[in-house]
Amino acid sequence: MKNLKIIFLCLLTLIVGSCDLEEVNPNLASENAFETTQDAQATLNGVYSAMTEANYFGVQYFYLVNLSSGMAVTKKGGAKNNGSENSTTCSLKPTSNNLANEFTWSQGYTIIARANNVINSAVEVENPTTPDERAINDVIGQAYFIRAYIYLNKVRLWGDIPLRVDLISSETVHLAKSSEKEIYTQIISDAQNAASLMNGSMGLGYPKKYAANMLLSKLYMTLATAPESLKEKTSAEYWQLAYDEAKKVYGQYELVDEYISLFTAADGSNTEESIFEIQSSLGGASLDLVRSFTPSNFTKAKTFGRLLANAEVYDLHYDTYPDDPRFDATYITTFTQPLKNNKLFQTYPDHSKTKNRTRNKLKFKDFLTGFPMVHKLGSKNQENTSLEGDQNFIVYRYADLLLMLSEISNELSNGEQMGYVTEVLDRVGIAPQSGYTGGQESFRSAIMKEYQFELLLEGQDWFTNRRRGFDYFTTNIIEPHNNYSKFNGEVDVTFATDEATVMRIPFPEAEINGNEEISN
Repeated sequence: MKNLKIIFLCLLTLIVGSCDLEEVNPNLASENAFETTQDAQATLNGVYSAMTEANYFGVQYFYLVNLSSGMAVTKKGGAKNNGSENSTTCSLKPTSNNLANEFTWSQGYTIIARANNVINSAVEVENPTTPDERAINDVIGQAYFIRAYIYLNKVRLWGDIPLRVDLISSETVHLAKSSEKEIYTQIISDAQNAASLMNGSMGLGYPKKYAANMLLSKLYMTLATAPESLKEKTSAEYWQLAYDEAKKVYGQYELVDEYISLFTAADGSNTEESIFEIQSSLGGASLDLVRSFTPSNFTKAKTFGRLLANAEVYDLHYDTYPDDPRFDATYITTFTQPLKNNKLFQTYPDHSKTKNRTRNKLKFKDFLTGFPMVHKLGSKNQENTSLEGDQNFIVYRYADLLLMLSEISNELSNGEQMGYVTEVLDRVGIAPQSGYTGGQESFRSAIMKEYQFELLLEGQDWFTNRRRGFDYFTTNIIEPHNNYSKFNGEVDVTFATDEATVMRIPFPEAEINGNEEISN
């Protein structure tokens, strides 16, 4: 019998807002919350604002999924390969008491609780005729979409989890896990409801129904390669469902002209490529990830530079597409430091700071020069003096949808696969790599790497890398890293190889201790 019930009740402030189990956010559902478009929008903003907080998209979600993706290391927890984060999360051995694990878990349920508040409080209008009625339906649809999105993240990260779809009360504080299959069934229902109710009434900055179609396509792609115990259909049927949903999105958006513009505050917000985007302004301040992922001393503000790509990730991209303009948006390897009299900082693959030593000969103290820094999510303005930037974060974008259609079409052998990936590569002026012309298996390998080149560390690598199962993850992520010709035990982490360890995030310690219906 656990004796932490009181502690857990107070911990539910992370989930529902206060120790008396009532949501205290002023924008959430009340008697008059859905009377007008303005009321409905305020209610919806209360749900989305929970996503912008530091414990989710603000920064902690990205620590969790990027650092355990198999693509990155960090200076967080010590700029050395045996630091607290590098020796656990970045080595594919995340712990149950890791802060990013616990915060992402608890904030996910905060977001779900707010979505549940809307879904259980608002009344859908069957045949809306007025703008206010359409707005109410749009808000309900978006609440379904948000709940589906968070649960899709949760089930892929943690597996069997508690399924909360009702308002939390003292009677439902302790809740047993539901099976992965039950969670997927709920997500499908929620996403289908979202697609039928979302109608664009909320306007610019809010997702449309096509975001729900894209989510469903991602889910069906996951089930197509999932263990048989999770399936109710054949793999071929799931690939077809994924195709059908993705095609509903195709042509509804466009690629922006310049890849790098997607990641600048001035040009990258709410573009024609954005399908689902987090508005940093909803949280009252910008996303903290901008400060966390801007290289230290790159701007005049105090930034952290906590995201570094593994060397083999950079080298594979360079070896595949040496003239790819996406490098300039994704990585930064050389820059002057405004707060250090513009002193030059150089890192991998340029080692002039370490007297041109090859990577194999780097020493323990050279950790930061052993990896390219990831510039994509950070500030691009070196004159910036603010701790935070004002750029949004794009969760789903059209380039991803095109790559999905390319992968799906290859599995279906429908002859369309080359066209979709060519659209993505035409933007950056490069021809598809030779792997795309070597048959279905060769194409499969090439398109899986294309996600990496296009979407690196935008929050989806954890899922993409593991979607095809443990054998794929071992062959394409773990072994290429551990056996890399430039691997250096002085600076590199060694990936774990145990399936149970590398394929799931462990259940958060606080949930195990506090929820009497869960033992592990």
